[in-house]
Amino acid sequence: MKNLWIYNSLTRQKEEFVPLQQGYAGMYVCGPTVYNDVHLGNCRTYVSFDIIHRYFRYLGYKVRYVRNITDVGHLLDDGEDRMLKGARLEKLEPMEVAHKYSLGFNEMMRIFNTLPPTIEPLASGHIIEQIEMINAILDRGYAYVKNGSVYFDTIQFIQDKNPYGQLSGRVVEELMAESRSDLKNQDEKNHPSDFAIWMKASEEHIMKWPSPWSVGFPGWHLECSAMSRKYLGEIFDIHGGGNDLKFPHHENEIAQSVGACGHAPVRYWMHTNMLLLNGRKMSKSEGNSITPTELFTGQSPLISKAFSPMSIRFFMLQAHYRSTLDITDEALIAGEKGYKRLMEAILAMDQITDAFAEEEGELDEKVNQSLNQCFDDLNDDFNVPKALASVFELVSLIHSVKDRHISSSKISKSCWIDMKSRIKSLVFDIFGLQAESQEENGGTTDGLMKLIISLRTDARNRKDWASSDLIRDSLKELGIQLKDGKEGTGWTRD
Repeated sequence: MKNLWIYNSLTRQKEEFVPLQQGYAGMYVCGPTVYNDVHLGNCRTYVSFDIIHRYFRYLGYKVRYVRNITDVGHLLDDGEDRMLKGARLEKLEPMEVAHKYSLGFNEMMRIFNTLPPTIEPLASGHIIEQIEMINAILDRGYAYVKNGSVYFDTIQFIQDKNPYGQLSGRVVEELMAESRSDLKNQDEKNHPSDFAIWMKASEEHIMKWPSPWSVGFPGWHLECSAMSRKYLGEIFDIHGGGNDLKFPHHENEIAQSVGACGHAPVRYWMHTNMLLLNGRKMSKSEGNSITPTELFTGQSPLISKAFSPMSIRFFMLQAHYRSTLDITDEALIAGEKGYKRLMEAILAMDQITDAFAEEEGELDEKVNQSLNQCFDDLNDDFNVPKALASVFELVSLIHSVKDRHISSSKISKSCWIDMKSRIKSLVFDIFGLQAESQEENGGTTDGLMKLIISLRTDARNRKDWASSDLIRDSLKELGIQLKDGKEGTGWTRD
């Protein structure tokens, strides 16, 4: 089997993966800002890194997978904290909002059968570490204090021959041109490209902490630098996230870590590409958006029917993580058919008990070549679509044996047993798929219903009776009856 190669976004080439410590892999992936329900595009990113996590484990690595929760400091363009905006709109405390959507996010990850990270740190729980890092950056001369806020000094950083813009491919002149005058506190900065690592809070700001500079809160970029450093060290193996985070988030993470520690923090940067809907970037304002729940229930004019979580996960495997993935009704239906055919083949493997060849069969070499190709493809920057294509060569063979178009005597018993074992490892352990019959997957169904009921309860609390009734009536059409009572809302099948 070939060695593992990873496309490094920083160097823009594939590099052989050599861990810092033999047998161990440290991976940090930027998690959600929990002020709203998780976006389907985010789900694609986390499914992609779930497969990467799973494959490292399959290869025998002990993986420390850190994925944060951002619950403070992620500002909108007008300077308002996303968490505070969510709290204001829902008339809740910010930590209530964070808890609510953190639970919803983790439930959605469970529904998509992603393994939990090793550590899931909260930004608000690591204020001390962030203050310590700011002090280190100040001590090395790469930050300055203005009116109680602390800004990273990009010009000084660049003048000292440190790389800024290497990850995103941007240069300072472009950064100046792209800088916006309407962003918060632009007039305080020494240079438009400087960014806040600590913000002085206004009197009405709820989420704020004491610091040497002011009562305030950390910058969004700083959070990931501080938490990755705490749990993975000053240098670690892999940092991942969506393409949209390359700039400014990840670019600024690199600058902060170099500014505090004197060296780059990450050896391999990995980025997933975006999810499209009917060939266009998703946008709620343009009516070109769909949620995971709408996919599960079929309650969207953009699709013709409901799709199960595993058929959607299978659909996500159709494109390489660095390629765009276009959701269309036709592609979802095709993915569903492919998923079912795969599960039928796995079931057939266990049911076929025909007489296999005792010695080497004439198809053994072909089977082994396809199996080996699967793992060669995975070792080539986690090329799941190509690996899946090789799996489906074997799926066709299995169905042909089942339908007696090919005699089982052409395959040796040992080869068939090995094929069963390796396909199941690929499908269940690495790709993270599950069988999805009502009997086998009651847990997923229950999870989906809990999520849908919580969305309806939220709508009722907001007195959005139209949405509440739509959810109830849509479920009724699917044969599911909701029952509201003193203990909450339950459900039964008609």
